[in-house]
Amino acid sequence: MSDAHDEAFGDDELGTDLLEEELRQAAAILDPVPAELRRIAVDAFALHDLDARVAELTFDSLVDAIPVRGTTDPPRMLTFRADDVTVDVEVTEDGLIGQLLPPGPADVEVLSGPRAHALLTADDLGRFTGGAPPTGPFALRLRTGSDVVVTEWLRA
Repeated sequence: MSDAHDEAFGDDELGTDLLEEELRQAAAILDPVPAELRRIAVDAFALHDLDARVAELTFDSLVDAIPVRGTTDPPRMLTFRADDVTVDVEVTEDGLIGQLLPPGPADVEVLSGPRAHALLTADDLGRFTGGAPPTGPFALRLRTGSDVVVTEWLRA
């Protein structure tokens, strides 16, 4: 860099840290983070339990499916996988329909940022349904006995 840059900002780490702090303060005043976005970020960060396994999205019909004639608004199909656990979810206008594999009972939370979490229950065959489709970003937290699995966040 030029000598003028070194004189203005200093060549040391302290000068960089001070500049970074001034920029943070200016951004907080001039362009603050919206409260709802902050709550969503905090909720997403809270998912990082040490005990929870993250289920990765392995199939999304919006990306992976082959287009079919005749269907105007097909339901969205999602598949998440974490080791030996698979979660298939269908997102429709009426809500969620899901299946856990291997089948078994589980508590299912539909996480959707600052809104109240929908609590669902999977039956002995691993099937669960939810009455209202999520709007905006959502994730699922599954509790099967001593195991906790959390899906990636995505938009409905």
